[in-house]
Amino acid sequence: MTVTVVSLLKRKAGTSREEFRTYYESNHRLIGEKVLSGYATRYVRRFLEPADGIDQDQDFDVILEIDFPDEATRKACFAAIGEPATLAMIVEDEEKLFDRSRMRTFNVTQSQSDMPPLA
Repeated sequence: MTVTVVSLLKRKAGTSREEFRTYYESNHRLIGEKVLSGYATRYVRRFLEPADGIDQDQDFDVILEIDFPDEATRKACFAAIGEPATLAMIVEDEEKLFDRSRMRTFNVTQSQSDMPPLA
């Protein structure tokens, strides 16, 4: 059974959406790929833009989704990420990119509706 973890992440104050996305995809993504390799089966970043074009304080800038094949693999991954050298590398880069006080991570359970085909 696939286990999904979702994190809601806010860019650091003073960073534009474009700067945020460019840095994330050019730098932080590579750290994610490195530490998730061998554990995760999917690593997706969904960059958000307000539909009305107006930024609000409560908004997040990216939804991070990570799938693991099972709970044991998720736990092993998070234990590996918690190793001091790995954690220091992640935190050092996060401080360049995110408002770390706003980070929220969730375990996901999913329900899905079967929709009729489009006409």
